[in-house]
Amino acid sequence: QVQLVESAGGWVQPGGSLRLSCEASGRANTMSWFRQAPGKEREFVAAIRRGDSKTAYAGSVKGRFTISRDNTKNTLYLQMNNLNPEDTAVYYCAASSANYILSAMSRAEGYEYWGQGTQVTVSS
Repeated sequence: QVQLVESAGGWVQPGGSLRLSCEASGRANTMSWFRQAPGKEREFVAAIRRGDSKTAYAGSVKGRFTISRDNTKNTLYLQMNNLNPEDTAVYYCAASSANYILSAMSRAEGYEYWGQGTQVTVSS
């Protein structure tokens, strides 16, 4: 069993930046970020594989967000730049014991462990 604890999100103005972190209580292979905006379904944001650190991104965040991990600290990060109001959502960290191929990294059903979620609000 792996527990995931996300850092606090926060409020940021459009064009601003924010970094989220997620600490895992144990080893995890594929780790990811998902988000859910009010009235919308949960959607994939980014994922990273253990070992070779291969990454995958949703098209809406590619070039603006960067996912990374520090395996010595069992910690996942999401650096978010050039934020816009459409990025407002509850962000969830997720982890799996499997090391997925790139095409499977965006599937929520593949992750056994989930954090509690952290609110990110982008507004002026």
